[in-house]
Amino acid sequence: MNKTFQFVLLFFFLLFLQVFVLNNIQFLGYVNPYLYIAFIFFYPLKENRFAFLFFSFLLGISVDFFSDSGGIHAFSILTIAYIRLFFIRVFFRKLPTDYPFFNLHSESFGKVFNYVITLTVIHHLILFSFANFSFQNISHVLLNTLFSSIFTLILFFSGTYIFIKNK
Repeated sequence: MNKTFQFVLLFFFLLFLQVFVLNNIQFLGYVNPYLYIAFIFFYPLKENRFAFLFFSFLLGISVDFFSDSGGIHAFSILTIAYIRLFFIRVFFRKLPTDYPFFNLHSESFGKVFNYVITLTVIHHLILFSFANFSFQNISHVLLNTLFSSIFTLILFFSGTYIFIKNK
């Protein structure tokens, strides 16, 4: 199957999963998974960076549209999309010449785990900081970030294990 078509399917699958299933989960007032950020992890590095940032923004603004959240999803996913290359260099020690050959599935689990955790926590911290927008609610922001990150990571790694075939 064409790679472009696969990423279009991934885009719409993650959007509909987030909007119609995951946004309706609200466990104990703190846990709400945001699995749509998996698009950032799976999008190839060798593709056009402008297109990647545009599709990341489009995914975030689409989630905002259906969630009536005023752009916080677009801002938070665009932020992690923009800083993704920095963390690729930090965790995987990849240079721009390595980008066309980079594949997240061929890297060690420890590196992938640290990379995904870092970007997920950054995304959630930005998201909940803008959602609460007050220093009086800093404990609420931190609890939401912690529990939602844990639940998002559990869903991400279990979904990756189930749907991605090991080669």
